[in-house]
Amino acid sequence: MQKIAKKIVDWSVETQRVETQRVETQRVETPSVADTQVKLAEPVVGRAVEPATEVTERPERLEGATYKVKTPLSEHAMYVTINDIVVNCDGRREARPFEVFINTKHLEHYQWVVALTRVLSALFRKGGDVAFLVDELKAVFDPVGGYWKEGRFMPSLIAEIGYVLEQHFTGIGIMDRREPDPEQKKLIAEKRAAYEDENRQQDAFAKGGFPAGAQLCSKCHAAAVVVLDGCKTCLNCADSKCG
Repeated sequence: MQKIAKKIVDWSVETQRVETQRVETQRVETPSVADTQVKLAEPVVGRAVEPATEVTERPERLEGATYKVKTPLSEHAMYVTINDIVVNCDGRREARPFEVFINTKHLEHYQWVVALTRVLSALFRKGGDVAFLVDELKAVFDPVGGYWKEGRFMPSLIAEIGYVLEQHFTGIGIMDRREPDPEQKKLIAEKRAAYEDENRQQDAFAKGGFPAGAQLCSKCHAAAVVVLDGCKTCLNCADSKCG
């Protein structure tokens, strides 16, 4: 601070010096665009960068298979098409599911069919293990009730699509076949033979040559009516409740 010894007769503000100092201060404190880009490009410490594994481009030609799904709940069948893409895995060429389509004339299922195919196709293209989808779909139960097909109970239509995925996955080799081992097969055969001997029919129906438990047909009067694909069908005259 400077002491004023004389009498003040006039005064003025030195604005030019203040503005010059302010501009110089801004030049020092304001970073350049290049410095900003460099700072933004620096990686974050402690955060692993995961590369994207999704296949973005679809090849012009894919090979696949189409499966027919016919249930007693609808007169129209469903056709499930699964296309595969061939990838190199540790020097080996393997087929992986890439997309799925479901076609049907039943418009009641249109919304969930489109949603299901889009979600499944997105998971297929993402890569990784997709075998878990089989158990997830097979665990879906219809509150109205399921149906029998080829000696197996299908809890829902979604569950049967899960069986279709399982069939396709085992066919291309990304999923092992679920079969009992030889010891289990032997035990099952012994238990089945013992059960059939114990419950063998001894009445007139047992001489008909048809499966045990077959019911009497009202058309040909033969004990040959069994349930096939959810419909009562006579094995003797082919009469069926489903037409």
